[in-house]
Amino acid sequence: MHTADPRRWWALFVLAAAQFMVIMDTSIIGVALPEMQQDLGFSQSELQWVFNAYVIAFGGLLLLGGRLSDLLGARKVFVSGWAVLVVGSVLAAAAQTATVEIVGRAVQGVGGALIAPAAMTLLMMLFGHDPKELGKAMALYGAAAPAGGTAGVFLGGVFTEWLSWPWIFVIYVPIGLATLAATRLLPAVEGRRGSVDLLGAAAVTAGLALAVFAVVRAPEAGWGSPATVLQLAGAGALLALFLVVQKAVREPLMPLGVWRVPRLGPANLAMALLGAAWIPMWYFLNLYLQQVMGYGAFESGAALLPMTGLLMVFMTAVTARLLGRFGARNLIGGGLLVLALGLVWLSRLGPTGSFVIDVLPASLVAALGMSLAYIPAMMAAMSGAPQEQAGLASGIVNTTYQVGSALGLAALTALAMSRGAGEPGDLPALTDGFGSAFAGAAAIAGVAGAVTLLVMRKEAGVPAEEKVDA
Repeated sequence: MHTADPRRWWALFVLAAAQFMVIMDTSIIGVALPEMQQDLGFSQSELQWVFNAYVIAFGGLLLLGGRLSDLLGARKVFVSGWAVLVVGSVLAAAAQTATVEIVGRAVQGVGGALIAPAAMTLLMMLFGHDPKELGKAMALYGAAAPAGGTAGVFLGGVFTEWLSWPWIFVIYVPIGLATLAATRLLPAVEGRRGSVDLLGAAAVTAGLALAVFAVVRAPEAGWGSPATVLQLAGAGALLALFLVVQKAVREPLMPLGVWRVPRLGPANLAMALLGAAWIPMWYFLNLYLQQVMGYGAFESGAALLPMTGLLMVFMTAVTARLLGRFGARNLIGGGLLVLALGLVWLSRLGPTGSFVIDVLPASLVAALGMSLAYIPAMMAAMSGAPQEQAGLASGIVNTTYQVGSALGLAALTALAMSRGAGEPGDLPALTDGFGSAFAGAAAIAGVAGAVTLLVMRKEAGVPAEEKVDA
């Protein structure tokens, strides 16, 4: 008989704090981007690397983090991830050049890639003995993600406005040290024998980074230039090498047979395109508020709070109930179409746009679409996987979302630069560039929604006749 850990709810607090911080790390930098650009000398097109350096390292190494968690023990990997995150935060805070800042953000991403899968393993160990307790724990753990996104937007504005942008990274140091001290509450987990697919991890991360680099540079070098063609070909070769390695090695990061799981493919496609539409919207909306509307960092952060607040409320209290009523396919497809509607609205913003009339309602519509699609897509990706592959399915869908985010941001930044967004101070040109990015994101979300409704099986996720307690 399994004996429940008496400290499991305190341990859950530590795990939820980790989820909170990992998600906050992707949102806290948004309102600080213009000041970082000015202080560190980023060009308008290169500024996205502050975000993408983290996302590429995090998404590219997430499967490796899960594998290391299995082999070395989840608590050891969790502790190591926090140590790496603290080091990356110190490096990012102390950066005096754009290159050092990008390196610091990448190191933070490595830390996040170790923390996230280890935290999920520990949560399952603590609460897997009781389905009711597991449901409560998953709800609390899941709520930490939108809460982290909301806190990141607010704290980013506070620190940047009244202190300086390095403080958005300094904050991780005391929190990280406190979390490390609290890891004694977590259960010790024995590792097991096995090999680590380092070649596969290196190939997929390098391939993704090279693809993003090529897309970022393409507007300047030319899409048909030898440099761009070679970079894209190299990225394709590295990603193909990853697939070859996964088929050849005895213990791959991603056994290719997992793709036979029903609905895993369509759900991952939906997640990739959701990230490719949502993250660029968040990125360019921050820039529009500050570079066109003239908002300060705190004003910009406060302006995004209604959007992130709606996300938190719907993801934690509403979407689960709707999922039981309408099923995953309808929520994913419908949510993506609602997101597309909000993005079309944002694409019509002008140089003299009003926050209350133009930005606020459009951002709330977009947030509603995101909150409807995200959790059902996650559940649809995992629902058909056998228990021994549930962790792998979760890692794949999280990786897919991060990869989609990075490539979508790179492509839409290239589009925005080609339409005038590379001219800071020229408000009509900036607005045209940002509007083109919003329109491109709308097209991605719209196509994703239509494809989901056409391709995904109707019974994906929770059947409509089942009721969900939430």
